[in-house]
Amino acid sequence: MKKYFISFLLLGLILDQPVFGQNKISAGVELDVLPYLTGGYFGAVWLGKGNVRGRALYASVNMPDFIVEEGFTNNQIKSFAVLGDYFFKSNFKGFWLGAGLVYWSGIIQSDQKIEKANYESYLVNGSMGYNLRLGKHFYLSPWAGLSLRVEGDRNIEVDGSIYNPPVLNPELSLKLGYQF
Repeated sequence: MKKYFISFLLLGLILDQPVFGQNKISAGVELDVLPYLTGGYFGAVWLGKGNVRGRALYASVNMPDFIVEEGFTNNQIKSFAVLGDYFFKSNFKGFWLGAGLVYWSGIIQSDQKIEKANYESYLVNGSMGYNLRLGKHFYLSPWAGLSLRVEGDRNIEVDGSIYNPPVLNPELSLKLGYQF
């Protein structure tokens, strides 16, 4: 993990140089509060120029039971996403809109907790947020998003019950970011 952090830090320092005397390419990393609150984790890296940035993220989330279909529990999701964001202000400040593709690998149990079932989902995501600067490099970004499930496993049998992942998946959280 330390090796990856140093690699991303060096990449950020290299990309922090002017390009043709114009806008420079920027890089950053983000952590999201929600996965950590559920006992999971989250990490994202991004590159951007002007008002546009691209992000790649990996997360592990233990979905709270109050949002899991009745009769099921322990919905654990590993997620990978590639997203693009547009900022209305320069230097990745203020309001932003984003969209991208998301892959989920999930494990779920029925309330009987006898066996576990694996499933996969492919989603399209739309999100929006606001980057609030905390000095030169750090920022907070409250955000909300909605993912539409477009493909993946259905009718997942677990302990004699059938689980179907939801078509719409709302999200709301807070990110802590660092821009190199």
